[in-house]
Amino acid sequence: MTITRHPDGCLLLFPRPEWEVFRAKIVNLPMDAKWFQRIFLGSAADVELDTAGRVLIAPELRQAAKLEKEVMLLGMGSRFEIWDKETYDAQEQEAMSQGMPESLKNFTF
Repeated sequence: MTITRHPDGCLLLFPRPEWEVFRAKIVNLPMDAKWFQRIFLGSAADVELDTAGRVLIAPELRQAAKLEKEVMLLGMGSRFEIWDKETYDAQEQEAMSQGMPESLKNFTF
């Protein structure tokens, strides 16, 4: 598996095949996205599950995502997001206060 930073303040955790797809997309971004290439690719690290199914997150990545006490793991289709619970709760509250985005107004649940 591969773990990397995300500009929203979380970490992304990819199964290896999904990381390769994501990495290829990032590598092919235009020059105006160099800093985002640096964020995604420059902080990427391969990780392994231990016998208890845990992943050891490097201190630099823990610090970047402000992972301290409570952590949330969100399944996001082909990847996971790892959030500091307080950070996630604050950003979720902000998103909810802004209402449903236009792109979801005609979506049926």
